[in-house]
Amino acid sequence: MKIIIIEDEKPAARLLQRKVEKLGYTVNQMLHSVEEALAWFQNNQQPDLIFLDIQLSDGLSFEIFEKVNISSAIIFTTAYDEYALRAFKLNSIDYLLKPIDEDDLELAIAKFKKHFQSNNIATFDFEAIKRLLVNPIEKEYKTRYSVKIGNQIKIIPTENAVCFYSENKGTYLYSNEKRDYLLDVSLENIEAELNPKDFFRINRKYVIALKAIEEIQLYSNSRLKLILKNFTSEEIIVARERVSDFKAWIN
Repeated sequence: MKIIIIEDEKPAARLLQRKVEKLGYTVNQMLHSVEEALAWFQNNQQPDLIFLDIQLSDGLSFEIFEKVNISSAIIFTTAYDEYALRAFKLNSIDYLLKPIDEDDLELAIAKFKKHFQSNNIATFDFEAIKRLLVNPIEKEYKTRYSVKIGNQIKIIPTENAVCFYSENKGTYLYSNEKRDYLLDVSLENIEAELNPKDFFRINRKYVIALKAIEEIQLYSNSRLKLILKNFTSEEIIVARERVSDFKAWIN
């Protein structure tokens, strides 16, 4: 089985390659831009499977398909919200939301193999997908959380959150009032519930608020250190694989 990855962030591409090869498959080629992909397709036989990032450094990856007739199966790899992708999920083998979970990756490849063996590879309506990305489905984001304090329930607006974090199997909201509140929800669910314009998951432990960032410092191993307003309990470090997305987020 011939597999290629089209992903503009080279660290993300290498990470996906390692995860694919950990499952026993070989990634034959990694491409990082629309221009590079077009040149490669003009001179090489098409692969069986493409892992395709939607937003590349020099444009949307759909530009490739406007110039080359692609017959390969495609698994999208994207940071776009799953609600915006729901309308075209049936037109692809699958899609994986970044950061890519290994179990989801394994299931996506299994789904491809099932289609591949039955010669039932999906066709793609790229124009419909592009329209969807320009005019995404509206989603209502979480604006408040309720927490139990003794025999009372307190409502905390998300705009008062400095960050959300996980610790000792619990998930907490840290507020501008310098208080921690235990929440009855996982950090993964919180990440999906919050407006991505205002909140960003910088590593496995923290989701931070944009307006809470007071200072950004260079840190070891190409990482970043954040100083958050009213938060001094420990160092807040942006994971190396999240740095590029973080920089795009703050811009």
